[in-house]
Amino acid sequence: MSTHAKRERLLLADLLETTGPQAPTLCEGWTTRDLAAHVVVRERRPDAAGGMLVKQLAPRLERVTAEYTAKPYEELIQLVRTGPPRFSPFSLKQVDELSNIVEFYVHTEDVRRAQPEWTPRELDPVFQDALWSRLERSARLMGRGVPVGLVLRRPDGRTVVAHRGVPVVTVTGEPSELVLFAYGRQSAAEVGLEGDDDAIAKLRETRQLGI
Repeated sequence: MSTHAKRERLLLADLLETTGPQAPTLCEGWTTRDLAAHVVVRERRPDAAGGMLVKQLAPRLERVTAEYTAKPYEELIQLVRTGPPRFSPFSLKQVDELSNIVEFYVHTEDVRRAQPEWTPRELDPVFQDALWSRLERSARLMGRGVPVGLVLRRPDGRTVVAHRGVPVVTVTGEPSELVLFAYGRQSAAEVGLEGDDDAIAKLRETRQLGI
């Protein structure tokens, strides 16, 4: 049976192919070509991917990413679709599902929701629960820098605290939408916000959500 991560990977590859290399994405300053190169470097070049988190490694990441960005677009899409080489930890089914379910879901929506007249897609409850499980583990990391208290709540009432503080803003939505919000896609996420008006405005505008 295909994993959620594999399904989102294939959907992302199809979207990248359909939209072409110069389409916009929700990632500020990135076209679809840039996003495809990012995905490939993350999986295939661990020697450079560390620059996504470690400032000192950023120059190498920029050089390697530029090399991949310059490749033919069709080649990039194929690399996204086929996934990492066998020697990569990402090639293991368990690692792929743990590490990539959110990665590929978010980037799929980065492409989908940046296009005109996009529509929400129906996600099955099992996938929603899988996204919620990942969000429970990562919420405090995603929300560590926000300027207000932040609680993420599912429609059924289950919650996770992303940041302790006052005033508190409670964001309510399906796990898939909460994931997008927590990963810095506030304007694209279909959620409801409750709390002080000024605190809500700060949360909507902050760039401190996400990694």
